[in-house]
Amino acid sequence: MDNIKFTPQDILHKQFKEKNIGKGYDEADVDAFLDDVIKDYDTYNKELDRLNNENERLRTKVDELNRQVEVGSTMSAHTSNQQPVSNATNMDILKRLSNLERRVFGSQINEGNGQDDSHLL
Repeated sequence: MDNIKFTPQDILHKQFKEKNIGKGYDEADVDAFLDDVIKDYDTYNKELDRLNNENERLRTKVDELNRQVEVGSTMSAHTSNQQPVSNATNMDILKRLSNLERRVFGSQINEGNGQDDSHLL
């Protein structure tokens, strides 16, 4: 928008030079002014088109991100429904880890705390 030369007030208050013959305006002055006005309107229309295109692109991006959020929330709902299976798997892992610790560190664990291994899984 920096390329626009005239504001609406500039156009409204434009004073043309009068010709020496009568009360008419200098045609070249009027034509030059109107050429500049046309250039400003072309610039304005191009900027308007660019902004409309950007707006459309951003709306499409927002729609795409909203769909991704919906898919993500649907996925997390499915995951929460399957959580008991995950807990059982975690319990299995803990039991295996405990058994491995007993085999590897068995005597050290019992000697270190002076307790029996009844607390182990």
